[in-house]
Amino acid sequence: MKSFNILLVVILLFMSCKEAKKETIVQEPEQKTEELASFGEKITKDNAKVTKEMASVYHNLAVADTVTTKFTGKVLDVCQSKGCWMKLDLGDGEQAMVKFKDYGFFMPKDITGKEVVVSGKAFIEQMSVDEQQHYAEDGGATKEEIAQITTPKKTYRFEADGVLLKE
Repeated sequence: MKSFNILLVVILLFMSCKEAKKETIVQEPEQKTEELASFGEKITKDNAKVTKEMASVYHNLAVADTVTTKFTGKVLDVCQSKGCWMKLDLGDGEQAMVKFKDYGFFMPKDITGKEVVVSGKAFIEQMSVDEQQHYAEDGGATKEEIAQITTPKKTYRFEADGVLLKE
């Protein structure tokens, strides 16, 4: 009976440790191994735009335009409530607000500063005051900071169907 209880505990521990699918990628020619955690649809980092290229794409979009693309970026902020959005750096003080297709997956809350590859749809949106305040609250802003948000603003948005997180 004692060995059965031990086996049960080991099985439960193993099952509870599942978090994200991980894959090992070997790059040529240096043969570097890189751990990537995959969220949402399975994607690769092949042909992902770099931050400056993505900023250029956004600069050429109008409010009603949408473009399907993939890019690499540094995480500036993540929803501290449940990981349902993140902000990626586009350089020159600009950022893209990333949400996840159909709320089908969420990101870990402790990935600020890490590199990700996102695949999905880039677009520009006019964000309302209420929505800005909601995201500020999710991000942990103070009541004073939230109260300072008083005008709608044009934002770079991205709906990701898949994300790779560099470990």
